[in-house]
Amino acid sequence: MSDRYPAMPPRDPNPPYKRIATEEAWLPPDMMEMYLKELADQNIDDPGFHSLWGFFTGSTQKAKDHSRRIQSLGEERISDMDASGIDIAVVSLTAPGVQLFDPETASALAISANDQLAEGMARYPDRYVGLAAFSPLDPANAAKELERGVDKLGLRGGIFNSHTLGTYLDDERYWEIFEAAEALDVPIYLHPQTPSAQMIEPFLKRGLDAAVYGFACETGLHALRLMAAGLFDRFPKLQIVLGHCGEALPYWLYRIDFMHGHISVSARYEHVGPLKRRAWDYLIDNFHYTSSGVGWGPPIKFCQEVIGADRMMYAMDYPWQFVPEEVGALDAMDIGDGAKKAFFEDNARRLFRIE
Repeated sequence: MSDRYPAMPPRDPNPPYKRIATEEAWLPPDMMEMYLKELADQNIDDPGFHSLWGFFTGSTQKAKDHSRRIQSLGEERISDMDASGIDIAVVSLTAPGVQLFDPETASALAISANDQLAEGMARYPDRYVGLAAFSPLDPANAAKELERGVDKLGLRGGIFNSHTLGTYLDDERYWEIFEAAEALDVPIYLHPQTPSAQMIEPFLKRGLDAAVYGFACETGLHALRLMAAGLFDRFPKLQIVLGHCGEALPYWLYRIDFMHGHISVSARYEHVGPLKRRAWDYLIDNFHYTSSGVGWGPPIKFCQEVIGADRMMYAMDYPWQFVPEEVGALDAMDIGDGAKKAFFEDNARRLFRIE
């Protein structure tokens, strides 16, 4: 690591907690082949996909290592977990997942991906738990697949990779998915996606479209659209998970709450009206947050202070940001023993029902 960053001490070899990493990416080999075909044919207008996966399927060593790791649910991933001190990984389909394809194709791919993930979990039952993929633009089948994933395959929630070719799920026609999640009492992980075609152009020129900034802008936007649409008034027990220390939303909490409180009663916007609770309440009561991609104590501690130590969880963001040394840095965070155990283990066990 660069000397700009604080020194990363060695990880504790015998911590008084298990380490559960809650946003760990995977892509089945058959879907990788479909990505490669799309990159060659360029039939789908998604410049973010072509920017991201055009690089990570390339010939650099970084791309080759990433491509190999992200397709593994076997020995290499387990070996990397062991070397990093990760006891359990919550594995989910990486962006854009099935959401690159038409709804019918995407629904079929989700079934296949979930079956393959369940097979991987069965091979390593003490090391993996998984989240179910689905096609957001096929809500009836998405709800059925989420239910099948949880009830039949033992998956612990759902994953969707933010917008689907520019479509956001604040439209009520898609809320059958959230209804199913609340009924099943499982969380939905709102994972980043590169900005949509209508949003991405200002990001691309300076390389800001992906993890450096674009992911947070796009995913934070989606989370706020869900909130402002009244999703959590309809489904008050629903839990959404945001990575990367909440895509910066905890930092903006005061201003989001203050301004939305005024805007929602102003009649300024046709599709914005009063909600039953404050924005502040939804962003704390209906969200959990992970540290994925943030191997640095201060923002994690800030989220624990603002959002609550019972809602902040560890994640590495493997293999997109594979930094084993961060584990030692976070072991050494200057927080209470209870908060540290909650961060690494207890919150994830509770939310994802890990025994």
